[in-house]
Amino acid sequence: MHDDAQESGVRADANGCASGLSGGAGKLFAGALAGAAVAVLVACASTVTAPVPAGAWIAADAQPPHPANNPPTPMKIELGRRLFYDGDLSWDGTMSCATCHEQKRGFTDPNKTRPGFDGQPGERNIQTLANVGWFRSLTWGGPQVDTLEHQALIPIEGFVPVEMGFGGRPEGLLAQRLKDQACYPELFAAAFPERGGKIDMDTITLALSAFQRALVSLDAPYDRWRRGDEAAISDQAKRGAELFESKQCATCHAGPHFTDSALPGRKAMESFHRLAWPKEEGADTGLARITQKEDDIGKFRTPGLRNVALSAPYMHDGEATTLADAIRHHYADARAGDARLTLSVGDNDVADLVAFLETLTDHGFITAARFSRPAAACPVNADADAAAADANNQRQHNSIGGP
Repeated sequence: MHDDAQESGVRADANGCASGLSGGAGKLFAGALAGAAVAVLVACASTVTAPVPAGAWIAADAQPPHPANNPPTPMKIELGRRLFYDGDLSWDGTMSCATCHEQKRGFTDPNKTRPGFDGQPGERNIQTLANVGWFRSLTWGGPQVDTLEHQALIPIEGFVPVEMGFGGRPEGLLAQRLKDQACYPELFAAAFPERGGKIDMDTITLALSAFQRALVSLDAPYDRWRRGDEAAISDQAKRGAELFESKQCATCHAGPHFTDSALPGRKAMESFHRLAWPKEEGADTGLARITQKEDDIGKFRTPGLRNVALSAPYMHDGEATTLADAIRHHYADARAGDARLTLSVGDNDVADLVAFLETLTDHGFITAARFSRPAAACPVNADADAAAADANNQRQHNSIGGP
């Protein structure tokens, strides 16, 4: 998932706090909701000071809502997984969604920003996809990108920066590339029988979105503690959880998804906050790129903190290299205009907060086979000739075996 700015340039039929851990005007800004970015401690309210009775915390198998026009089915999710790992979704076959969203990193990226397929520098740090189906705003700086179906078009067709490179190409080229493969016609037919197996940008983004909504991470040690397992986390982590509340971090990194962007009833615009003013002329102004309002300069959407210990570097631009750096960053600019940021943290506080944040790592999520790269064999077609044709196509276009 990548970023935004004038996403109005995306086709109209797409269905689509100071938070900053890892920012364009132009036709499309495809920056970085995509993966690694999880800002830590935005002084940005969930109660985390003690375990709650079993059943009161969100269940490990909870599922996010889905649009009425895109109900999840096993085959649609499987198709979305195959597309997610397929380098053919980039112009030259070298870049898949998974290039920027590595499962072992909580579906984030270890770089400050990730260059596009042609080497054009990225603008914003990659954010996690964990629990993204609950989010009401899906990019660092654009509240209008509020569905995964809309967001999926940004990295594929975006211009500023260019990521996967299909923007400006003749319409239908990506769909035709998939139609020419032996497996995809079978998969689209199984996933979209009501559409006659049609392969186009709508069904491509519907399938990608269905897979991304399946990326649920709710069984970290912290979750087990909240469900009543007192031994699930250390005493130091429990102190960190108390600090996370008392230092008001949880007012922005709120609820079980640790972002106010996922709170029920929260308007998208209310999830953008400023930690600091841009340090130099021409720096990323965040929300102000969209609203053109001075008061929105430096505001970015609160990222989720799930698996945050795996997703360094942090902030919208990747400037914080460690969790400790990211925590201290939240108290570094008294001019930000937020009383919460006038609080302070000592070295012991930082250590306790880091210990708490490390309990948000869900090892089952980062190792689950159902989220990993699929086998090359087509799951709905065992015909040897078709499999051989698909293997040949992979060699030509880097299908599935993307980087």
